[in-house]
Amino acid sequence: MPRIRGASIEEHHEMVWADLAEAMRGLLLERDYESITMGHIAAKAGLARNTLYNYAADKSALVLALTRRASRPALERVAAIAARSSDPAAERMREIVEAVLEAAADQALGLMFRPGSGPLVAEVPKGPDSPFHAIVVEVENVVRDGVASGEFRAVDDVELVVELLSGVMRSGAERIGRDPAAFEATVRAAREIVLVSLAHHPDQPGRSPRRRGGTPAR
Repeated sequence: MPRIRGASIEEHHEMVWADLAEAMRGLLLERDYESITMGHIAAKAGLARNTLYNYAADKSALVLALTRRASRPALERVAAIAARSSDPAAERMREIVEAVLEAAADQALGLMFRPGSGPLVAEVPKGPDSPFHAIVVEVENVVRDGVASGEFRAVDDVELVVELLSGVMRSGAERIGRDPAAFEATVRAAREIVLVSLAHHPDQPGRSPRRRGGTPAR
């Protein structure tokens, strides 16, 4: 029976997942993603190959599991910001932009945004199955709050708008991946683009701010 590390099975599994994440990061710095095998990952993590298969059936499943785990802190932070319904939507959006870009700059997710990371990113599902889908939903809710309160312009298709803004965030994350020193400038630029895109245009009638429940604000 394999030796258990940590004080419990749960702690043992957490330690193994941390080793797997570190192994994947190390391998991605050494070689192309497509050339990495489960054998490479097991060896780098100090695991027997059959033990690795207890954690993931193949490389794609392992990448998805690692991405989901790495994205949890960002999701929790974004969810907490989005839930502050008494705060202006624009203020929450500014904080979310920084939170998402900070997560992209973190070692746990940063390799997904480095040059040449396309094959790795392609392994991560899109849409509702994406590890980042819950973050997208929180952003959509903040946009809807801003539209309802009159802070943001009327948006016919919130999901499409947020999907397009996600491209801005992706570009910002890739910029930080290439040049970590550009973090603050990238956050400022991303905030400006996101908030300007949601602001009222001069030729668009504004909406009267509304309180929650649909009652016009006075």
